[in-house]
Amino acid sequence: MGLFDRYRQAPPSTSGRIRHDVTLGLADAALTGLWALSGAIRKMSPPPEPDRTIALTVADRRVVAHDQDVIALTLVGDHLPRWHPGAHIDIHLPSGLVRQYSLCGDPETPDCYRIAVRRIPDGGGGSIEVHDALRVGANVTTQGPRNAFPLTVPGYGSPARRFRFIAGGIGITPILPMLGLAHRLGVDWSMVYAGRSADSLPFIDEVTRFGDRVAIRTDDISGLPTAEELLGDCPDGTAVYACGPAPMLTAIRSWLVDRDNVEFHFERFAAPPVVDGTEFTVAVASTGETVQVGAEETLLSALGRAGVHASYSCQQGFCGTCRTRVLDGTVDHRDTLLTDPERDNGLMLICISRAAGGSHLTLDL
Repeated sequence: MGLFDRYRQAPPSTSGRIRHDVTLGLADAALTGLWALSGAIRKMSPPPEPDRTIALTVADRRVVAHDQDVIALTLVGDHLPRWHPGAHIDIHLPSGLVRQYSLCGDPETPDCYRIAVRRIPDGGGGSIEVHDALRVGANVTTQGPRNAFPLTVPGYGSPARRFRFIAGGIGITPILPMLGLAHRLGVDWSMVYAGRSADSLPFIDEVTRFGDRVAIRTDDISGLPTAEELLGDCPDGTAVYACGPAPMLTAIRSWLVDRDNVEFHFERFAAPPVVDGTEFTVAVASTGETVQVGAEETLLSALGRAGVHASYSCQQGFCGTCRTRVLDGTVDHRDTLLTDPERDNGLMLICISRAAGGSHLTLDL
């Protein structure tokens, strides 16, 4: 007899016999029923995750860079979730590819989303599909906006007193809604918009409407800009928001390393460089193929080089699209997305994480 069963019985009488008390009998029956019910509840499976898929239709498509390489798509749907400057959406393309695009429209327009896509001939195929296949009337899906690059407004959560925006080429997309919000709120701000040439800059007409707050700087006229030229007059109390190619962001970060009174917020559109990496090998379980991963190479890029298909989107460790099960080996987790139970169950993000200590991994691919 267990401890719980002993205490569940009616207490004995002074003569040692079990007391036949009706009230205690009812209590015993009730307690037994509750214990059985709690056992059933403990065995229940958690409810399934709700389907958050949002259907979107291309309602408008237009070229927004004079070199014809960037198109903007206006996407409409029912009951679209609200968003704030800096947000992006995952677009599930008809081919099955998933790609992330910044929302570059007006957050105050509730019935549509706008994205812009530069054609990259030697990329992963997502931009080519958008350019070649997504005509007006085409359908895609998303799970709604997410924001890894939020704008914190002075007086509303930020101690900064002014903004400095820096955009490089297609990096204008998350910055553009920020300009509109800063302008509406009357915050002191300035911006430099850099690119190869004026023809390559998307939305240049929308940007130049802000007048002398914006400086256009192109490589064909002025050469590659330095970090000092991009930052301009950047006194203490400035919040810098930058989006563009990795070398530009690296130069800005280096320039601001000792500026404790200047905030720096940035978003990149490519994988970050590998830091402190070592070579390792990975086996593909479905084929037995072994792939060598270089010390400065991501696991995702090594698999792509070897012709092994793996889903991906952000390439920076925060969207979760490349989540993959590890069948053998120890992972050096470099993301902040996966939970401890997910890691304990053998999951990793192959876009950013690696094998620990240069060891060997076997992936369920």
